Amino acid sequence: MIDTIPLPATDDPHDAPFWSAALRSELVVQSCEGCARLRFPPRPVCPYCQSTAHQWRVLSGAATVWSYAKPSSPLLPAFEALTPYVVVLAQIDEDPSIRIIGNLVSPAGGGITGVDDAGLAIGAPLRVAFRQYAPDVALPCWTLLGEAVGE
Repeated sequence: MIDTIPLPATDDPHDAPFWSAALRSELVVQSCEGCARLRFPPRPVCPYCQSTAHQWRVLSGAATVWSYAKPSSPLLPAFEALTPYVVVLAQIDEDPSIRIIGNLVSPAGGGITGVDDAGLAIGAPLRVAFRQYAPDVALPCWTLLGEAVGE
């Protein structure tokens, strides 16, 4: 872990339940009580029907690679010590319109550096894996499904 990487604020009332669930290794998104559509990122009003009523739905954690990048020169200096690493934009199985970004990580608790990305391709199956970076911050990351522990 790098102490200087920027971390999200987890106390915003609109997305605090997302961060609390992440600490429990659960991937959740908002589900509108007006139109039943899923939405991410969290927001106070449904972009489809403008309802303010919602609940949090636990997802399976299954996804596919929609896109990915392996930055050779990160934009933020704090990430330089972590190179090389892979960033994945994961398309969520329950709703393909939802995409969540995160690092590709090695199975069994490994970090974001030194990850074998040989099997990485658009459409490759993924499983969410959480990595805790601070007492109040766990970030969703992704493992290639064939490499996931127990798969």
